[in-house]
Amino acid sequence: CSNIMSTASNSNESYCTFTLASDVTAGGLPSQEEIAKDLESTDTNVKKHALRAAIMAMLGGEAMPRILMQVIRFCINSDDKQLKKLCMLYWEVVPKYQEPTSEAMLAAASGGPPVQRKMLPEMLLVCNALMNDLNHPNEFVRGSMLRFMCKVKDEEILGPLIPSIKACLEHRHPYVRKNAALAIFHAHKLHGETLIPDGPELIAAFLEQETDLAARRNAFLMLYNENEELAFAFLARNMDDVGKYGDGFALLVLDLTRKVCRRDPTQKSRFVRVLFQMLSSTSPSVSYEAAWTLVSLSSAPTAVRAAAMTYVNLLNGQNDNNVKLIVLMRLDSLKSKHSKILQELLMDILRALSSPNPDICKKVLDVVVDVISTRNVQDVVNVLKREVQKTISDDLQQEKGGEYRNMLIRTIHGCAVRFPQVAESVVHVLTDFLGTDSGMQVIIFVRAIVEQYPELRPPLLTKLMESMDSVSSNQVLCVCLWILGEYTESAESITEAFDTIAEQAGEPPYIVQTKEKEAADKAAEADSGPKMVTKNVVLSDGTYATQTVYSETKAPTSTDKTPPLRRMLISGDVFLGETMAACLTKLCLRAGDSPGVDSSKVKSMTATAVLAMCGVVKMAEVTVAAQRSSLADCQERITLCCRALLDPAAQMHLKKIFLKEGRERFAEFLKIIKERELKESATESGDKENEVTTQADDLIHFRQLKAMAASAGDLDLDDGADLARATGYDSAGALSSELSHVYQLSGFADPVYAEALVTVHDYDIVLEILVMNRTPNTLANLTVELSTMGDMKIVERPQSHTIGPLDQMTIRASIKVSSTETGHIFGTIVYDDAATMEKCYVNLNDIHMDIMDYIRPATCTDEAFRSMWAEFEWENKVAISTSITSLLEFLNHIVSSTNMSCLTPFDEKSEKGSFLAANLYARSVFGEDALVNVSVEKKDDNDGKLAGYIRIRSKTQGIALSLGDRITSVQRGFPDQPKA
Repeated sequence: CSNIMSTASNSNESYCTFTLASDVTAGGLPSQEEIAKDLESTDTNVKKHALRAAIMAMLGGEAMPRILMQVIRFCINSDDKQLKKLCMLYWEVVPKYQEPTSEAMLAAASGGPPVQRKMLPEMLLVCNALMNDLNHPNEFVRGSMLRFMCKVKDEEILGPLIPSIKACLEHRHPYVRKNAALAIFHAHKLHGETLIPDGPELIAAFLEQETDLAARRNAFLMLYNENEELAFAFLARNMDDVGKYGDGFALLVLDLTRKVCRRDPTQKSRFVRVLFQMLSSTSPSVSYEAAWTLVSLSSAPTAVRAAAMTYVNLLNGQNDNNVKLIVLMRLDSLKSKHSKILQELLMDILRALSSPNPDICKKVLDVVVDVISTRNVQDVVNVLKREVQKTISDDLQQEKGGEYRNMLIRTIHGCAVRFPQVAESVVHVLTDFLGTDSGMQVIIFVRAIVEQYPELRPPLLTKLMESMDSVSSNQVLCVCLWILGEYTESAESITEAFDTIAEQAGEPPYIVQTKEKEAADKAAEADSGPKMVTKNVVLSDGTYATQTVYSETKAPTSTDKTPPLRRMLISGDVFLGETMAACLTKLCLRAGDSPGVDSSKVKSMTATAVLAMCGVVKMAEVTVAAQRSSLADCQERITLCCRALLDPAAQMHLKKIFLKEGRERFAEFLKIIKERELKESATESGDKENEVTTQADDLIHFRQLKAMAASAGDLDLDDGADLARATGYDSAGALSSELSHVYQLSGFADPVYAEALVTVHDYDIVLEILVMNRTPNTLANLTVELSTMGDMKIVERPQSHTIGPLDQMTIRASIKVSSTETGHIFGTIVYDDAATMEKCYVNLNDIHMDIMDYIRPATCTDEAFRSMWAEFEWENKVAISTSITSLLEFLNHIVSSTNMSCLTPFDEKSEKGSFLAANLYARSVFGEDALVNVSVEKKDDNDGKLAGYIRIRSKTQGIALSLGDRITSVQRGFPDQPKA
């Protein structure tokens, strides 16, 4: 809100610097006569209620001229603190000048002398009352009045009060002195030369004697805004004592530093000493501001190193997670230009991994990964290995979850790929985690290491064989079997691997026997269900009572000694059985080519493998599960494996496919991934280097020229620009972006025209409703009554206003949003026509809130996506119906239209195949996850049109339905194409 001690631009509209609760408007505002009568009451509460009503009415456009003398007579001399505060608010909104006559306005319009404003005679009484409060013996009354003086802009009112304000600078209480300094600052800023020309010198003398921290801070604020030379002089004399003057004073010095250096970069040397002194401040805010100011002013290694050390100390010394994230963002910004300095502090940055917040740990790892070098990689990997070992404990597992372990494993994987010398030291440690929920991350890492480093294969394969009995995940076991089948090459390791797998799988058949199943069911029924125990107890008053307790038996410790591989096969995992069959086939084929394995052993291995394959096919035939449909594929694949083992002619053609081509394809896959990562990193760095900051035909901005000539740091010292970036209003001035969010609420033929500018900022929706009176009559008590549908709540309802003939007004309303859900805002304009004395209504059009305002693109791992897909219960299935004929174009259209990110990598240059499946992921501003799976096929028998389904899953129903409606509305085709 704006200050209102000056004349408002519109006589029917006033502005205020405060907000009053609207309980006084319940049942309508009282009339001027009723308010005047209540102000004469001897009851203070009645006076306060009447004065609130008068303020609300005047804010709504009512003049109420009779109330001024009533307030002066009955309220101005009251000792009630709350009533005094209401009187101050009343002085803000009350008109202080006489309305100019029509003759004077006509004379001014015709080129005569300008209209002279004349103050109301009653304001002399008000000035006298204000002076009495400025000289009041109570320091609270004095201080409150001095604070009120900071809102007064009228020279006629301030002039008689200046001596009293100056006298308050010598008051014994610091509360009065600090507010007196602000009042003098305000008066000098508005009317310095006429009212208080000696203000800076007066404050400079006051500053030399002042001992209170808040008063000194306010006095220095006045000096550095009104007279910088005096502020420099005081700062130079007290340079060593800045740390003793409190946080507020230090932040002002930093603000002065940025302001002066932005205007004149050659002044940097005057502030370097005090900046280095503030880096060691005990206040976190002061040291943080000093650090980024120092980096902004200087790119010297000494300054950057000192600032980086301050950041690291804040990172490890603060408990607030928000502070940690902000500091990590600053360290991340230093990374691009000063990576060598961050390498020196790398171990101190890694200490922040002790935080229980996984977001902070992720940000720490992101900062660390890019500055790892060959000199410190071993130390970093040792720290990461210790952190991985810590995740075994139950306390840390509950605190951070398996996500933290996955982050550590991915970081170690990246270190091993970039620095091969550490691969051997970490891979053996990580294989101990194959049985945890991070087993998939570990086995993917091991698979890449086995392919890229042949010298590590023998010990890793031995470790895998030893760890197979601890693996609990089907997918992890599939990858283990694939690795053993592809990379086991020596005769000894071939036989060892085959015997291990055969032992783990056991003898076929892989079907639960009937007797075993019945015994297991009976044991489960006996253990399940609570047991009721009844006993007598003695109560606190000595009486007896009967207590019934339901106790559930603890889950019995599993005594099943069945190996994991056999247990999974018996449970009906057909795909695992196929993977085992392929692995056994590869081992038998290699054993036949290996001179170290005799023929009898090869025949025995072949017979065992064929029997196991037959058992897998039998298991697939009798399994009634989700994989039942894969029976035909299982039969075909295992038949191929049997032919490769038993038919010499087929073996001749299939041996190369089994033993070589699979590994070659995987090597190509790793090569493509590495090339893509290098390309992305090169593109990202190239974009930063080649980013065009200013076009050749842009207007010259002189502050930019100063900054370039000064060669200051990487950061801009423009606080206004920082605020704009922080609030997301970089392009707020673009007219097109604002017009796209303007909704017409009523028609042009309606007596009241209304339109709303809707601004969505995360949890808040702000409506700026422009109301125009199209009639020649005055509309009284005009109210915009709003209602919402969905998970939205109106927190600030529009107040009633009075609008003159053919006048207009902007009304604000605030709405809170609590979930990602499509909502509607609808309402009615209600007003009283002053000419006809009729109550009129104008129904407004609905405002449809789009889900895209809350959706943000995000990324997650494939494991996390699959886990959330299985967990989320709400699904929306949308059939594809589109005029787009290209698979990739359709996918890109869906991604851009839904504001999601595609997790499935694909080649954008060429479109191979007739079908496409991709996973999309996004997260709302409320932390809700949205998962989308696109399965689309181009059918030749359908004239090349696309067909398939888009499935949406989320934890809440609203986001699934709203996202489905969005996809249905945009999937038809591109916006510039006619819809099919």
